[in-house]
Parts: sequence; structure tokens; C-alpha cells
Amino acid sequence: MFGIFESKPILSVEDTEFQIATFKWLLKHFGGDDFYQDSKLVLPTKDFFPSKVNNIEEAANETFLAVKEYAGMLDWPCKLKPQEDEVDVRVSPTIAIQNAPQNPLGTFEVKESEEVVITYSPSAVKSPVQLVATFAHELAHYLTATCTEEPPGGWDNWEFATDITATFLGFGIFMANSAFNFRQFSEIDSQGWSYSRSGYLSETEHVYALAIFLHLKNIPFDSAAHHLKPSLRKTLKRSLKELSKSGCIEELLAIKYEPSAYNKLSQQDAVNGASV
Repeated sequence: MFGIFESKPILSVEDTEFQIATFKWLLKHFGGDDFYQDSKLVLPTKDFFPSKVNNIEEAANETFLAVKEYAGMLDWPCKLKPQEDEVDVRVSPTIAIQNAPQNPLGTFEVKESEEVVITYSPSAVKSPVQLVATFAHELAHYLTATCTEEPPGGWDNWEFATDITATFLGFGIFMANSAFNFRQFSEIDSQGWSYSRSGYLSETEHVYALAIFLHLKNIPFDSAAHHLKPSLRKTLKRSLKELSKSGCIEELLAIKYEPSAYNKLSQQDAVNGASV
């Protein structure tokens, strides 16, 4: 009878199983010392991103190199390119263009020449947290595209697995903090509210993935919570507690590292490109 007082699971059974299966997949192919010894929880601080820049392009390039380094992919060849500027949907204080096309925050593509190209929206540079999350997602595409085994559920789930991979690489705080943004704006001729979303997982799913990462790396709650949105801290604490009771972490820690990645970037999914 006391079961009615038990906390409701944070995610659905299906979503929880997908997260655990994806971490097993990642630990099998990209774990080992690269994960347990070299990877770190990347924080939105000057210690991690200290550079001072003079323009948008320089900011993007400096940030991209930093993200590559923390992902352990600094030597992976790829070209970074800005996208064309987006259409301004506001033509007057009271008139806006409906259904105007918007650029994705970032894209990953492998050309026929096998050149890897990652693009970014210049508008993303205005939000450093979102920019880091975008680059982490696209580099996660690059990493997982080299895997011999498809992600859980097949390549149709690649985008969702890629979001989790970005957290696996250490960028969970950036992924969670940029997943949903709701803000007030005020201009000379107008004011109101706006929101934006990035990535494929929800805020809660990102926080759950972050909790798995913290458990695997034995990183304390406070180290992450201090840099997480206040509204997400309770979810992180609950996720850590739920995972501790579930036995899932022991299963993940028992995964044997069997590196089998190779240059598989010519596969059709990668050639066609991916975006976030």
C-alpha cells in the first residue's frame, strides 16, 4: 500500500532503456582510458574558455578548437564554415513573415572527397553556451559516424544518440542548459517573450544523461549543479538517486571496451549530412 508514496520515474521505461543502451554502446566502442581517465566535465567558465576575440568568426573558431580539444578530437580533420545569415522575419514592429526558413544551429556532412565539413549559424555565436552545445553535437556526429555498429534502435535514432554522445564527451551541462530557452525581450518599438529549442532530447533527458556521466566518472553533484540552470538542479539530484538504486551504473561499469571504430564516413547517412 505504501507504493503510492514512491517517486514517479523521471523518464519513461522506453527512454531510460534507450539512454542506458546508448551509454553501453558508447562505452563499448569509445570507452576505456579515453573516457575514464582523459574525459572531463566541461564547465562554462573562463578556465575552460578563456580566449578574448574580436569578431564573430574568430569567436566561433576559438570555441570550436576548444570543444575539439575537450572532446579528444583535436587532430580529427574537418573544416568549420559559417552558414549564410538568416532571413529577418520582422519587417516592422507589428508584422512578421510567417513560415520563413531558418537555418539549423549546425550541420555535419562528409563530402564525396571525404572532406568533413561542420557548419554553424552565426546567430548561435551570440549564445556561447548554445554554440558549445552545437559544436559538441556535430563532433559527436563525427565520432559516432566512424562506428562499426549502429546505435541502439538503428541509424534512425542517430540524432538522439548523438545528443547523448555529446554528454558522454563531457558537454552535458551545455546540452542541458541550451535545450530550452525562454526569455523576455524589450526593444524601442516592441516587447514580449520568446523561446528556442536546440538538440533532440528534452531538458529532462539531457539531465538524466548528465547524471549517468557523473556516476560513471564519480563526479559529485555539486560540481555540476553549480553550473546548471537552477530549475534543473532538482531533476539532476533525483536522477542521481534513481540511478543509484537501479543498478544500471554497475551494468555500465562492467561494459568491456572493444574498440572497433574505423573510417566509415562514406556511409550514406554521413554523406547526406546531419543537422541540429
